[in-house]
Amino acid sequence: MIIQNIVRIVNTFLKIFPASGIITHAKTGHTMIPKRWYNKILLYLRRNEGFSMKRIASIQDVSCLGRCSQTVALPVVSAMGVECAILPTAVLSTHTSFPDFRCTDLTDQLLPIARHWKAQGVKFDALYTGYLASDRQVAVVLALLELLREEDTLLFVDPAMADHGKLYAGFGPEFPSLMAQVVSKAQITVPNITEASLMTGLPYRETYDEDYVRALLRGVAALGAEKVVLTGVSLEPDTIGFMSYDSATGEYDHYFNRREPYAYHGTGDIFSATAVGGIMRGMSLKDAFCLAVDFTLHCIEVTRTDPQAAWYGVEFERALPMLTARAAALGER
Repeated sequence: MIIQNIVRIVNTFLKIFPASGIITHAKTGHTMIPKRWYNKILLYLRRNEGFSMKRIASIQDVSCLGRCSQTVALPVVSAMGVECAILPTAVLSTHTSFPDFRCTDLTDQLLPIARHWKAQGVKFDALYTGYLASDRQVAVVLALLELLREEDTLLFVDPAMADHGKLYAGFGPEFPSLMAQVVSKAQITVPNITEASLMTGLPYRETYDEDYVRALLRGVAALGAEKVVLTGVSLEPDTIGFMSYDSATGEYDHYFNRREPYAYHGTGDIFSATAVGGIMRGMSLKDAFCLAVDFTLHCIEVTRTDPQAAWYGVEFERALPMLTARAAALGER
């Protein structure tokens, strides 16, 4: 807190002139210190816990209309008291369920942005990947993760590419094997049943039992992921939640809540963003994923009265007070 107050005072009385590279006094205009020294001081303070807020990089697309990907990750993670830097993999006019959507692939921008962050000494507590726009982008993202990841950086992978037994529009049959390369690097990955089936080669089933779910979990873990959380698991008609597998211990876990008879776009992204936010706030993996299930359910509950929500996405904005209250209860971690 003392260091933060010092930085606040410095920023009150000094201003930066980028053209000159000199820090000058805000009132007198007298030269104080070179800008590069000032930047190094701020970098040192941030690296040495001068700023306690956790920071993640969310690496996925921006859908300009429709609640999913970055437009979900940024507000949800921020509401939990975690800084969320965004690295857009593509800009889509809408999410992919709209007909004739437009997509601008940003593959060529990813590494230049990451290199700039690296040059500035920016460190991330977690790297969170989601929708990747193309086959070529997978290789670039793998290089990006290698560049930005440090020994204590969590890699959280949501292999967002499919649901209800089929790939999203724009992906070919070879894409799951490419996404599996990203999953192989993950400490935590959160596929749904369709995505797990496509990456492991196990047949997709609409109806299934616990043995089938466990086989999917082990199959994804065999790709290299340390912890696998299978989302959207429903073993009983009236419940839905997750089952997980820890490849190091061989232990399985699960949590289920009430299932609502509604389906909306973006619920998987809400689940993932909530979970990674909870982990960054110091929650155990089980507690973070339980919160993700509960918050996703709450989002569905507040959305079900809107007849257009099925198309535009779950109205998570109205549910955020519940999430901020849960985050506040965690205290300063």
